[in-house]
Amino acid sequence: MEIKKEFKILFWIVVIFLAAFFLPLESERFNTAIAATFDLVKWYAREHVILCLLPAFFIAGVIAVFLSQGSVLKYFGANAKKWLAYSVASVSGTILAVCSCTILPLFSSIHKRGAGLGPAITFLYSGPAINILAIILTARILGFEMGLARVIGAVVFSIVIGFTMSIIYRKEENIKKEQQMNITPPPEKRPMWQTSYHFFTLVLILVFANWGKPTSGDTSSAWFYIWDYKWYITGFFSLMLIYSLIKILKIKWQWVLMATIATIASVFLSNHFIENPKIIPLVPMVVGIVALSTITLLDKRDPDNKEWTLSSWGFTKQILPLLAIGVVAAGFLLGSTHDGYSIPGIIPEQWVADLVGGNSLFSNFFASIVGAFMYFATLTEVPILQGLIASGMGKGPALALLLAGPSLSLPNMLVIRGVLGTQKTLVFISLVVVMATISGLIYGSIF
Repeated sequence: MEIKKEFKILFWIVVIFLAAFFLPLESERFNTAIAATFDLVKWYAREHVILCLLPAFFIAGVIAVFLSQGSVLKYFGANAKKWLAYSVASVSGTILAVCSCTILPLFSSIHKRGAGLGPAITFLYSGPAINILAIILTARILGFEMGLARVIGAVVFSIVIGFTMSIIYRKEENIKKEQQMNITPPPEKRPMWQTSYHFFTLVLILVFANWGKPTSGDTSSAWFYIWDYKWYITGFFSLMLIYSLIKILKIKWQWVLMATIATIASVFLSNHFIENPKIIPLVPMVVGIVALSTITLLDKRDPDNKEWTLSSWGFTKQILPLLAIGVVAAGFLLGSTHDGYSIPGIIPEQWVADLVGGNSLFSNFFASIVGAFMYFATLTEVPILQGLIASGMGKGPALALLLAGPSLSLPNMLVIRGVLGTQKTLVFISLVVVMATISGLIYGSIF
């Protein structure tokens, strides 16, 4: 056994040495891929972690701590009415402007609270796929028929994939069903409307803080006006959160007031001392999150308040490292595409464009695979597809990529594997790719 361990150490030493020895620094594509990796990591850290992931971790903490197990079991549990569980899960994305990574803490939270595998998977897929903002943008830029196909495909996909997963693992689901029949949920600690108020306040802060600028340049649309005033709207919902912290969570008003003052002060200071307009809103968000974490951790009135932040921290530790690994791998392999420009990865972009032309089985399958592994932030998949279609991508493969891409990514897969295990993750990925391929073939043959 000791010799085996030493050989394992030797093996990794040799692998690392050979990788360093043959490092292709003279290759322009390799250096470009390295640049793309760092570019994607930097962009992800600036644009996604603070405004998107951190609020999502706190929302997941609300589900894990404040949302009663009885409520989760009622709507998503193994004994819940199937039509209700799948219906609620399949349209959940209409209120969540999230991407394949931001949905992960929410999925992990409801799964741990006892949600059935089928409804949980339906929620996991539909969250990013049926994002109402992305649907509208798809219809406006890629055509009404593409937007409609995306809506229908996303809803049907989520239900079929979730239901199929529940059938494949029905033995496990039957065991869970029997176990949940014997569970007597504790009484609600507070009225459901209060928990819902607190939950949806955080969701709305997440949605409007990440509201994207319309790519069409139309300054007269409602979308543009919401984007133009999004920080005022976010500030309004932050006031609602202050009310929730004092009246619902019963945190001392003096502490909440100090946290509010610190956050407001950071707004003025960041506007005065920071020149980069993209960095300015990150400062008050960080200060607000730190202040919220501090007052909940120090609260002695209700242990659930402290547990909320600790639960959020637990999701952060579980998910963030795997996402970081995935973002690095995705940037190196597939490049970095955002803000109207792209840096190619080690896999040439032209290969992708050449392989997704027409409407063959292979082109749809390849588009599904690329979409499944590539990372798309919320709304970025539409301009990326617009460029690919201009380069010769067929309409069928375009829909296949739209249906596979937003709900899956390499970072996303690594986290799902940590929650569900390798086998279930592979089955889920395979179902998404196969259904996206079939949908692309059907759509491409019609249009």
